[in-house]
Amino acid sequence: MRHNRSMDVLPQGAAPAPEASLAEAVWAGKTLAGFLLSGFLMALPGAILPVWGFYRDPPAFALVGNYFLSLAGGMLVSVFLARRLLAKRDLGSVLVLACCLAGASLVSLALVSPLASPSWRTAGLLILGLGAGLFNFSLFYGLPASCSKNPAAAVNRGGIWYGLGCLAASLVAALTLGAFSAGIITLFMAIVPILFALLYARGVLLGPRLTAALLEPRPNSGHFPVLGATLFTLLLFVQFGNEWSIAGWLPLFLIRRIGFSPAAALRTLALYWLFLLLGRLIVVAALPRVHHSVLLGASVIAALFGCLLLYFTNNGFGATSGVLLVGSGYASVYPLVAEAIGHRFSFYHAAFFGRIFSLATLGGLLAPAAIGYAAANFGVGAVIGIPLAGTCLVLMLIVCISLESRFAV
Repeated sequence: MRHNRSMDVLPQGAAPAPEASLAEAVWAGKTLAGFLLSGFLMALPGAILPVWGFYRDPPAFALVGNYFLSLAGGMLVSVFLARRLLAKRDLGSVLVLACCLAGASLVSLALVSPLASPSWRTAGLLILGLGAGLFNFSLFYGLPASCSKNPAAAVNRGGIWYGLGCLAASLVAALTLGAFSAGIITLFMAIVPILFALLYARGVLLGPRLTAALLEPRPNSGHFPVLGATLFTLLLFVQFGNEWSIAGWLPLFLIRRIGFSPAAALRTLALYWLFLLLGRLIVVAALPRVHHSVLLGASVIAALFGCLLLYFTNNGFGATSGVLLVGSGYASVYPLVAEAIGHRFSFYHAAFFGRIFSLATLGGLLAPAAIGYAAANFGVGAVIGIPLAGTCLVLMLIVCISLESRFAV
């Protein structure tokens, strides 16, 4: 007999059946692994631009800004679409739809001729943003138990998979560039969301349908930390802007400013994601042993110095050192914030975090879009300006979050 697609309601005090517990564990593993696809889709723009030849003259910086803006538009629409779909469909079918949208958009982008109108790629990236945003929102909704029991651990575990996905996207582009055409490489990338669609189309699908009540605090939850949630969202918005400004423009910056080959620039982008991933693993292990203010100060100094080094260097060693410092510096932000406020949001449904994450992701796309328009007027050196200013703003926001968490009743 086919298992019901919605989670059975157990009597109070009753233990779940072993089969239900196993199915829930399998589904939790699938949704956690979905962060890998989330990172892969979000890292695609920065990895695929050199594949599409945007390092050649004349520079098309404003067009690149339009591409990022199109992705942001699809992401924004997905926030409203996800609420409607999850209210009518089960979680698994929405995840499958999101994966299919992302895969179809990449297939369409692979078929677009380099001589075709840029509007075709703009439309394809709009659909990619729609699929990625829908997937991100639904993914958080699939992890209610993990988020409610230990939000900080859930965020950190998801961040590891997310970083692996980002690293995978840049490695695929770096290893295939030169060996295959741009269309074939884009088709390779389309295989990943299609495989995840098959993954979510099979097996037991758990979780009730989304209702508006699940996005609000649970009854008798106590204080509603509006200010804390707002600061948290703003921090993620700015930090996403910082990380994706580097991730989206680093290859083009290294090619045009320092003279890297496209393949070398993509390998350096992979190093950026590797430093960011390893840094987060180290930070999570160091949190119980190192004072948080010391860790925060060292991270901000490293990120600021890395941005300055990238701006002033004219050789590969300086660029690689700058990327190492920036990636390592940015690595501590999420673990520090999750540790500071994770316990205060334990009474929220996971979809609440999905909404925050989806809205904050816009910062990771709007900042690179703004860089495109700035670079068109002031040169590719403008790539470093936004993350440099954003790093200082992140420091201020973390201090505000720490004070709000300490003095909130």
